[in-house]
Amino acid sequence: MLFQLINKRYENRSTIITSNIHFDEWANLFGDPILANVILDRLLHHAHIININGKSYRTKDVLNSDNVCNK
Repeated sequence: MLFQLINKRYENRSTIITSNIHFDEWANLFGDPILANVILDRLLHHAHIININGKSYRTKDVLNSDNVCNK
């Protein structure tokens, strides 16, 4: 179903996808390297890729709050 969504939006609409999984690992994620390649082909054509490295923004808020249980 993801392929159908990406295929319908391909070159018609903008699509934003976030993932912590590297493109090389998408074949394992989908269980089919051909399907992963087709999806990536459509996603990456005309794409702007923003690679963000570092600590999680949300995790920072939790670790700096009183919600952390120190044992």
